[in-house]
Amino acid sequence: MGRRIMAFSKILVANRGEIAWRVMRTAKAMGYRTVAVYSDVDKDAPHVAFADEAVRIGPPPVGESYLSIDRILEAAHKSGADAVHPGYGFLSENETFAAACGKVGLVFIGPPPAAIAAMGNKAAAKRRMIDSGVPCVPGYQGADQSDTSLATEARRIGLPVMVKAAAGGGGRGMRLVEHDVDLLEAIRTARTEAESAFGSGELILEKAVIDARHVEIQVFADNHGNVIHLGERDCSVQRRHQKVIEEAPSPAVDTGLRARMGAAAVAAAKAIGYRGAGTVEFLLGADGEFYFLEMNTRLQVEHPVTEAITGLDLVEWQLRVARGENLPLTQEQVRLTGHAIEVRLYAEDAYAGFLPQTGRIAVWRPATGPGVRIDHGMKDGFAISPFYDPMIAKVIASGATREEARLRLAEALRDTIVLGPITNRHFLIRLLEHPEFAAGRATTAFLGKHTFPGPEVTDEHWKLAASLLWQQSAARYPATLRGWRNSNPEPTPFRLAVGDKERTLHVADAPAPSAPHVIDGNEIVVDLDAFTVRFQDRTYMPPASAAAGSDGKLRAPMDGRIVAIKVAAGDKVARGQTLVVLEAMKIQHQLKAALDAEVESIAVKEGQQVANRTVLVTMAADAAAR
Repeated sequence: MGRRIMAFSKILVANRGEIAWRVMRTAKAMGYRTVAVYSDVDKDAPHVAFADEAVRIGPPPVGESYLSIDRILEAAHKSGADAVHPGYGFLSENETFAAACGKVGLVFIGPPPAAIAAMGNKAAAKRRMIDSGVPCVPGYQGADQSDTSLATEARRIGLPVMVKAAAGGGGRGMRLVEHDVDLLEAIRTARTEAESAFGSGELILEKAVIDARHVEIQVFADNHGNVIHLGERDCSVQRRHQKVIEEAPSPAVDTGLRARMGAAAVAAAKAIGYRGAGTVEFLLGADGEFYFLEMNTRLQVEHPVTEAITGLDLVEWQLRVARGENLPLTQEQVRLTGHAIEVRLYAEDAYAGFLPQTGRIAVWRPATGPGVRIDHGMKDGFAISPFYDPMIAKVIASGATREEARLRLAEALRDTIVLGPITNRHFLIRLLEHPEFAAGRATTAFLGKHTFPGPEVTDEHWKLAASLLWQQSAARYPATLRGWRNSNPEPTPFRLAVGDKERTLHVADAPAPSAPHVIDGNEIVVDLDAFTVRFQDRTYMPPASAAAGSDGKLRAPMDGRIVAIKVAAGDKVARGQTLVVLEAMKIQHQLKAALDAEVESIAVKEGQQVANRTVLVTMAADAAAR
């Protein structure tokens, strides 16, 4: 293959947040100018401030900004950029976008459009891999997409099966079906979610490989026919089919298995004429057999763990390949040293079904220390919006051994302060400290077979919140007026609430407590031992306000869009029955009745955008159930 020199000097990063910032750091270090793009809600984002220049591309909805090819190309033209790095997500695996960049003379820092197309559809990719001799999970990837045919094929394969969106990934449009009664609903829900997230409702079916590991191989290819792999990552700990913990190397892979999986991944990349960074994902069974899942034709979220054990900058490699250079190393020169683990810090309530959270990050203090790396796009005051993925940061730790990396990562999470929306930080520490994970035995079944109930709010939390509020009032009012009576001063009462629980605490001359916290209006967020609790200060509220929430109203748990309303006024509903389907962060959430009741009124319409805490359905307790 002939050498092609692709000269460029200014790179537009067609993405947002931590990945945009991360790409720009390497690009600037290599002497390139950088251009950020932003939607209206991202105009004050750190990646925008870091870039040499920035261009607005539209309002917050992704279809009008980050997924708009026309607006990205217009931004490139306006800024004079001559290359585009797509990051991950959004348009990064869109062959139409890659081709459009080429047509207007922009260097696309990624694979050729034909390679993206070859792997962009799971059905077509599986057919191609089967033809190339790459082992694949048994399943169905046919053209007949009717509900009836898919259900028939699922029964032929044998439950449990995975229903997957052919055009996407990231857990969207994906359902595990274990019982026949759930099959048709899973197919329909996966299809509508896939249509919303990827613009295509095409589905494939795969036999669910139970208690397997999710192991992926990082591959790299240049324009001169060189293709190598940089070892594997283990991404087995997942929730909603999205990765939670990633590590390199895998505790389950030895030298021989790495060579076999690496050879299969390289063969897959060669079969489609690949160029640049890519990841070939496999399921690794308990018997040591592995099966092709999909190929991600882009840089992965979890690429930092590979960088940590190889000592390489994968974005630098992408830029070198894009400008026509040979790969910097041969396969024999690749060395894997030490161990690295990454967790995804999300704005989500891990103890309430991983419900995404929105709101302003009041305090952001990422940890530092030996072997610790935190990739983020945050700052104090920046908001987690309902329009994009709720990931706050990637927290990575490396060490000479897996145990050293694990301990460093848990400590880094403890040392990281993030106050505002609820996060999964406490949950991540529990995962890292679980004996099964610590022993390196976690599989894709890990979160399914272990329960992690929400911890109790301790007396220490209650007392700390009251003391911090007292401290604030002490700074505001003289001591002679606090708890004043015509006899002796009395302790100051504080009436606090968390969810349904309410307590009154009396505080007098409390020592100044020191703990991460933020007071926002009538709420105080307190961090104690990495468990963050949001208290409502009801001290000056009338008693009726404290009883709100037991009023028979179903409220939106976050900002989002109403996808479906499953009931009508006058319907009798049972506890646990789905009333409304809400879409937020590209995931559909089933909002269910908390009690047996009768629907009095519906306050919203399908397609309506609603804010957090909006009343959706009003119910009255079913008289028959009383």
